[in-house]
Amino acid sequence: METVKFTDPDTQETVEFVVEEETQLNGNKYLLVSESTEEEIFDAYILKEIKDENDEVTYQVVEDEVEFLALARIFTELSDEDTDIEY
Repeated sequence: METVKFTDPDTQETVEFVVEEETQLNGNKYLLVSESTEEEIFDAYILKEIKDENDEVTYQVVEDEVEFLALARIFTELSDEDTDIEY
């Protein structure tokens, strides 16, 4: 199971997320992540991969509503039929 670390820019708290799915859109890589998959119902987040000039990778939460809705639809299609994504 692949994981990714995310540092909240406001609190500087680091959280390790489980990568549930990944996709690309308009040349950008996006991850659907969760804090835990042990529970039947859990919160998930969409992260956008950002590379700096040194190719160092960071992730930021997708906050743009249009971008988020497009990605939520894509991740719904990619998820298995037993997964229900509400957004």
